Amino acid sequence: MIEYIRGELADLTPALAVVEAQGVGYALNISLNTYSAIQGRTPVKLYVHEAIMTGGRDDSYTLYGFASRQERSLYRLLITVSGVGANTARMILSSLTPAELCNVIANGDEKMLKTVRGIGLRTAQRIIVDLKDKIMQSGIADELHVSSQPGTPAVNTAIKDEAVSALTMLGFSPAPSAKVVVSILTDQPDLPVEQVVKLALKMIK
Repeated sequence: MIEYIRGELADLTPALAVVEAQGVGYALNISLNTYSAIQGRTPVKLYVHEAIMTGGRDDSYTLYGFASRQERSLYRLLITVSGVGANTARMILSSLTPAELCNVIANGDEKMLKTVRGIGLRTAQRIIVDLKDKIMQSGIADELHVSSQPGTPAVNTAIKDEAVSALTMLGFSPAPSAKVVVSILTDQPDLPVEQVVKLALKMIK
């Protein structure tokens, strides 16, 4: 089993990193969080999850790379949930940081999970029910300084939802919009929705 790969970053896209270690180029599927963490850095160290599919016409061997152990642990927990496959788990980790995802699960914020492309209400609820206790028991939440106390999210949900809706109507993707809006409201919780939208328009890439 491969625990991690450390080497020169030979190639990088938002979805794939090629790391050369001792003359071998390893192609690893990555999330946007990992992409941001390793962009411009070399050498790099990526924690590995190996996915081996057998029994079909062709066996497949796929490597997934993560910038932190916590992100890999969350990925492994996500793919245990019924209806959440490898691509969906990677989409979730591309839309939310590990700390944000832990907060969302710990506090039962199904609306935030639903902003991730491909996640419906039932899947969001299943992720929360299946993983809430596991992320606390595994120690991931403690490592990321996540609290499961009710009321931890400090943002105004009504303002957040209205701002995200406005940004979506303007053509921006819901998940990145939600991240920016939550960030703004965390720093400035009393802002009216129009000000939140104006600030978000300057921040969304």
